[in-house]
Amino acid sequence: MLSSRIGILGGGQLGLMLLQAAVDWNLDIHVLDPDADAPCKKIAPHFQQGSLQDYQTVYEFGKNLDVITIEIEKVNVEALEALEKEGKKVYPQPSVIRQIQDKRIQKQFYLDNQLPTAEFILTENREDAAKHTTFLPAFHKLGKDGYDGRGVQRLSSEADFEKAFDKPGLLEKAVPFEKELAVIVARNASGEITTFPTVEMVFHPEHNLVEYLFAPAEISGSVNQKAQEIARKTAEAFQIVGLLAVELFLTPEGEVLINEVAPRPHNSGHHTIRANATSQYEQHWRAILNLPLGSTHAYGPSAMVNLLGEDGYEGPAVYEGMETLLSTEEVFPFLYWKAVTKPFRKMGHITIMDADIHALKDKVDFVKKNIRVISKKP
Repeated sequence: MLSSRIGILGGGQLGLMLLQAAVDWNLDIHVLDPDADAPCKKIAPHFQQGSLQDYQTVYEFGKNLDVITIEIEKVNVEALEALEKEGKKVYPQPSVIRQIQDKRIQKQFYLDNQLPTAEFILTENREDAAKHTTFLPAFHKLGKDGYDGRGVQRLSSEADFEKAFDKPGLLEKAVPFEKELAVIVARNASGEITTFPTVEMVFHPEHNLVEYLFAPAEISGSVNQKAQEIARKTAEAFQIVGLLAVELFLTPEGEVLINEVAPRPHNSGHHTIRANATSQYEQHWRAILNLPLGSTHAYGPSAMVNLLGEDGYEGPAVYEGMETLLSTEEVFPFLYWKAVTKPFRKMGHITIMDADIHALKDKVDFVKKNIRVISKKP
């Protein structure tokens, strides 16, 4: 399988890190992305500009490949289904992508498979959502196309329904939680499953994307066991081949509930490149090529800080503070080949390691204060 021609739908930062892992194994990688200057462009052996949502473009891209995977869910599933019928290995499977693309179907899947999740009500439009005043506080989520915090609105009172989406979506009960956790699980075609250690995520207060995380999460052994078991059961229920990132809520009562999943490498696993025996990116290749899964052993406590474009700056990216970071032990920056910065755009991440958890947290604060992505103003 290492001699297979492999395609990635999507050439963003996740594709970039998949490519970096693929170089070690001489994998023949082809990348499709709508952006002519996508991060993968500079290092992909084969790069094609084209729509990920156009049937013919995706089909033509995949027809001469052996294995096809994704780094983003927003792809043309019909084309992948046609390729699968023709004998191409498409992982994650199109049926899994289709279920996860629509949060309405995704939430119903949890219910049907006895997987714990918050209460929800399916809604067809804004008027339909407004009928459920007694369900508040809740989050209104678009069924399709929500990403990195977009497509989610918190509704606390009846007056908030004017913010509800006028498209099919769902109302999800606002769950009081103590922590947001994540577990990345890998499953290959032979059914072998392994999980990465549970991580604790801290989200940006305004933009609903991960600001930083700690690994392993500071949770009890019983909570960790629940999180790990839920991740395994979810992967088994989907019968996914590849990676599945399972985002979870930990309630004050010690319940662990599924928030959402992503069938691909995920922001909650960036740190594994340095901090674990096998990175999530290498593990993805092992899973979709049906190779033995690698050890997920963590070398010690670690953290990951997302490097976001500074608010108020847009234009050619300038990284302030790199010298300070590079002079700090066990601090590893990863930049994403994005020439232009925008407010809160993901421009890179920094992995931080330290044997002492208190020193690790101090390093996180230090990193957050000492690096910025800005743009030179004219």
